[in-house]
Amino acid sequence: MWLSGKQFPRYNTINNFRSLHLKDTINGLFTQVVLMLVDMGYLTLKEQYIDGTKMESRANKYTFVWKKSVEKNKTKLEAKIRCILQEVEEGIATDNTPEDEPPTPIKSEELRQRIAQINRENKSKKQQKQINELQNKHLPKLEEYEQKLATCGKRNSHSKTDPDATFMRMKEDAMNNGQLKPGYNLQISTENQFIAHFDFYPNPTDTLTLPSFLELHESRYGQMPDKAIADAGYGSEENYAFMEKHGIESFVKYSYFHKEQKRSYKNNPFLVDNLYYNQEEDYFVCPMGQHMTLAGTSTRTSESGYRSQIHIYQAKRCAGCSMHGQCHKAQGDRQIDISHKLRAYKKKAREMLTCEEGLFHRSRRSIEPEAVFGQIKANKHYKRFRHIGKGLITMDFAIFAVAFNIGKIFNSDQKAKKTANTGSKNQLVWLWGGIVVVIKIPLILKIRRSPSQYMVQAA
Repeated sequence: MWLSGKQFPRYNTINNFRSLHLKDTINGLFTQVVLMLVDMGYLTLKEQYIDGTKMESRANKYTFVWKKSVEKNKTKLEAKIRCILQEVEEGIATDNTPEDEPPTPIKSEELRQRIAQINRENKSKKQQKQINELQNKHLPKLEEYEQKLATCGKRNSHSKTDPDATFMRMKEDAMNNGQLKPGYNLQISTENQFIAHFDFYPNPTDTLTLPSFLELHESRYGQMPDKAIADAGYGSEENYAFMEKHGIESFVKYSYFHKEQKRSYKNNPFLVDNLYYNQEEDYFVCPMGQHMTLAGTSTRTSESGYRSQIHIYQAKRCAGCSMHGQCHKAQGDRQIDISHKLRAYKKKAREMLTCEEGLFHRSRRSIEPEAVFGQIKANKHYKRFRHIGKGLITMDFAIFAVAFNIGKIFNSDQKAKKTANTGSKNQLVWLWGGIVVVIKIPLILKIRRSPSQYMVQAA
């Protein structure tokens, strides 16, 4: 107030400064703050505890656009357009194309060119009416569907008012009905409960975020972390292969890691993980002793384009087996799909997670990013973004992260000073049954009993 001469700035002054000036520079400021923490000894950037949470967008929860619904309506519209074009161009009314020729998608630009070409020819009054319907009604709708599908991209939905937001299930569900809400998947990495790195993703799961998140970490700080610690949501073959390629020590769990530690899981002979595998002759052995030999191979492609090699093993004489119902439920001989690369990665991850260092990181992981998320949402009440668009929410969260890290430095210094000053407290000495009991008390403590029973001794 003194600096401004008691002049009151308008509410949008600070907002305009953030949106117009900080939007392009705040990421650099956040990086400088983290590097300052490295110089001060708070961070090393060598061990990164990674986790994600869903943050709700500012967009209204009823502004959804579903990709499958748009594709369905677009297909119906294309059928109407084909019918009208056939009537105009050929004079034959038909609702379907020949069965041996599947209909091809109609693009709005191609339809516009065909309408322009038909307009140059002689048309009857009925044909002119149909062309007007195509031009004024169906063409704009087709362009709208194309725009919505382009906005969705590989996502299954987006919001009308915040196109970058995807509809997800949030943990904070006030109505407890599992309603989808527009939001972002916030990924952070922490060290000593400082926010070292962050980014936003449109997909609700964490599996596909790790490679790009670590690549952005490298572009921000010029190096990859030496160790990555994360939960089972990141344990995929693609992520293990990426970390191995870049020399990152992986302390990342995989699905069923905790379940396979239980006795019931280990003692179940019918599970694929418990089947004996002969590596030299390449076959598995079922609980009845039958060899399951290689029947073929296939390739699976993930949403990100990663290709995994799958080996298919099949038994030959399951009919009449007394354990058929316990072994598998399918008809015919049992068949299992195996990725040997993933099995090797799981074995290595199991060794890393169960060693002494792995147990330490597993105990730290629950108090690293989880504690930061608790501070963000519960203590700071930062549960919903106040801006629309990935660029603006990135700017807003970067400001928050800078303030969060600086505030943590202050709290650490205050805690250190408080610890250093504990020796200046007084001590209460109590003579009881020949035993001297010393109790540390503050100076302001009032002695309410007989002074002959107590003695205050300065530290």
